[in-house]
Amino acid sequence: AALLTLTRKRGAATYAQTLQNIPETQVTTLENGLRVASEESNQPTCTVGVWIEAGSRYEDTNTNGAAFFMEHMALKGTKKRPGLAFEKEVESLGAHLNGYTSREQTAFYIKALSKDMPKAVELLSDLVQNCALEDSQIEKERGVILQELQEMDSNLTDVTFDYLHATAYQGTALAHTVEGTTENIKRLTRADLASYVDTHFKAPRMVLAAAGGISHRELVDAAKQHFTGPPFAYKGDSVPPLKRCRFTGSEIRARDDALPFAHIALAVEGPGWADPDNVVLNVANAIIGRYDRTFGGGKNQSSKLAALAVEHNLCHSFEPFNTSYSDTGLFGFHFVCDPLSVDDMMFCAQGEWMRLCTSTTESEVTRAKNYLRNAMVAQLDGTTRVCENIGSHLLHYGRRIPLEEWDARISAVDARMVRDVCSKYIYDKCPALAAVGPVEQLLDYNRIRSAMYWVRL
Repeated sequence: AALLTLTRKRGAATYAQTLQNIPETQVTTLENGLRVASEESNQPTCTVGVWIEAGSRYEDTNTNGAAFFMEHMALKGTKKRPGLAFEKEVESLGAHLNGYTSREQTAFYIKALSKDMPKAVELLSDLVQNCALEDSQIEKERGVILQELQEMDSNLTDVTFDYLHATAYQGTALAHTVEGTTENIKRLTRADLASYVDTHFKAPRMVLAAAGGISHRELVDAAKQHFTGPPFAYKGDSVPPLKRCRFTGSEIRARDDALPFAHIALAVEGPGWADPDNVVLNVANAIIGRYDRTFGGGKNQSSKLAALAVEHNLCHSFEPFNTSYSDTGLFGFHFVCDPLSVDDMMFCAQGEWMRLCTSTTESEVTRAKNYLRNAMVAQLDGTTRVCENIGSHLLHYGRRIPLEEWDARISAVDARMVRDVCSKYIYDKCPALAAVGPVEQLLDYNRIRSAMYWVRL
């Protein structure tokens, strides 16, 4: 009974108290340009990671796939810990090591006991500056990646979004897939991978982030000890600035009538990471809502588009998205439906966009803001999510934006702001379209373009 009472009291903090009680993010920049950031808490575990300003956007047509290949190789041993020795040392700590690559960043992180934080920093340092790149391991991972590429082709949602980037940013680096092409993976050499690391894995392009039961001073001391080798002694930045990736209103249709469902993604150009319009657009997406037939729910859902989807059996699922990059973004929606419902679902979804631009109500905005607040507080679940939040924020914004500031930005949004910002990005704009599967019923692009505005009489 005492334990239950303690649990209830501990969970009784109000939303405002939760925001006020979040520990401060401490940031220290070392002489070589490495940013060290941490958030201390009373957790028995911690997550430590390195976030690097590198990804498929920094590749050209010939090297596309190098970042993804390097992510695989970095987890397969170092010069100091060859082969399985690296994996065994991580496992001996009872730790979990993982990594990922996106279009603009690469990350490696370790979740371990708080007392093992210095060892985790050493392992991460060894991983990013002393990757073995053994020829035998390269050939082995080449086969693994080629197998992964085949498996990814069966994930039609990912395929649709790759097509969307390819048509929206055609001829630019953002059109590349993160994983690279099969032809590139087959021909990338050890020299290509080493060149990629030498160019991008530099201290000024990195953030060492940590969250959990750790001391910021101890984290900085560990960083000074392990992140000051020759690769990290570089103070400048030899990487040229990113080229502007211009958005193009166009389409890609990959028709395959043998597939059971059609996957459609429609997007307009959205703002970059630091643009304050992102908060308003996220509120707009929360108004649209999301739907999946397997989750249940009837036509009385608060999302008008979801209610239409249920009532008229329009789709199996839909979801809006707001994907941001340094200087641009994709704001749109993706849905999966039966072949004969494609046109009706597109009509209703575009109608919802027009409604956002012309007749958004305050009650819808209030509901959407509460949804965003809930999603925002969910970022506090676990040290890994907090650590990723810290690392990504420092790369995207140059600082960790406190949740209190996000809450203030959300609170400032009203219906008029939603209408104005949506009109700015959606109304009478040329969209990018990607369609995969049995899409014969999808009407001509000009018809879709004409539904991006309403004739007002």
